[in-house]
Amino acid sequence: MNPTTNTTVEALVARRIRQDVQSMHAYAIQDSRGMVKLDAMENPHRLPPELQEALGKRLGALPFNRYPDGRVNDLRRSLAEQADIPQGFDIMLGNGSDELISLLAMACDVPAQLGTPKPVILAPVPGFVMYAMSAQLQGLDFVGVPLTADFALDVPAMVEAIALRQPAIIYLAYPNNPTANLWDEADMSQVVAAGAAAGSIVVIDEAYQPFSSRTYLDVIRANPAQNAHVLLMRTLSKFGLAGVRLGYMLGQSALIAQVDKVRPPYNISVLNYECALFALEHLEVFSAQALDIRAQRAILLEALRAMPGVKAWDSDANMILVRIEGEGERAQSVFDGLKSRGVLIKNVSKMHPLLTNCLRLTVGTAEENQKLLKALKESL
Repeated sequence: MNPTTNTTVEALVARRIRQDVQSMHAYAIQDSRGMVKLDAMENPHRLPPELQEALGKRLGALPFNRYPDGRVNDLRRSLAEQADIPQGFDIMLGNGSDELISLLAMACDVPAQLGTPKPVILAPVPGFVMYAMSAQLQGLDFVGVPLTADFALDVPAMVEAIALRQPAIIYLAYPNNPTANLWDEADMSQVVAAGAAAGSIVVIDEAYQPFSSRTYLDVIRANPAQNAHVLLMRTLSKFGLAGVRLGYMLGQSALIAQVDKVRPPYNISVLNYECALFALEHLEVFSAQALDIRAQRAILLEALRAMPGVKAWDSDANMILVRIEGEGERAQSVFDGLKSRGVLIKNVSKMHPLLTNCLRLTVGTAEENQKLLKALKESL
């Protein structure tokens, strides 16, 4: 490389790229080639061959020379029907939930006036990293309220922080990532009410809803007026379309309409919406896959709890959080052992002090789970 050019680029970065961005790390994606991939909460099942062929023909006939058209609204209507949303509610689509999280931060970035603080995004921690990242990239403050030692909501701490900081957005992942648990219903009710009292938008993130025993949408349906400040997010990624990148958010139409104004035009491609429509037409296939994943989760949990030196928590998602007991960097040692045996999981032990020596395991197929268990025993 030309030394002069390199120096110029370094000077350009130093002058024009935000200092906090320069100090950040890009979202890391592990190399999974040749591995049993159990690190990203993906549905391990592919489409049956006959549906692969049918989808291929359908996608091949799309007009790629044209921008996305009214079919995107067909998808919104189909999702609204499938979710059975209340009257007066609407749906907004995103290129995955990540885009929706970024757009929410953008829409709520109200300029601070003299004597007023800048807006705040608040969430329990440990939780999904994009909540904090969206705040940082938009120049908002992020307030993380630690969970209890058993990963429950610390309701007094949450209510106090909400009253003190008056957050623009409160995120409640339901189930949570990476802990995989559902919050207690009474705890949820108190935090959502505290958000209403503070004039906050409460976002219930149900990314793992296909594997969960409860949905907050039932609460919204029962009392839409009391949940007028609540937005509910879901994604088709865990459902089985991680490669398609399609998330959606529902809430009161007037609130959705305001957030939708910051959405980029044509953010949902013809491939996105046609794949999603196809999947919804074959919902029974994906529902059967989710049922199998839940069954495999129970088998995996039982096997993990029989292993000495491993603590496994209950899960309402397609992942299981475990702690490798013992002294030293046990989680890293076991992670390396699994990787050397061709099994890729997620080491979350450095994400937060509550996750010390913890690993996150995605629930795979029966065969993949057996390979995981064998490699885990050997690594321990």
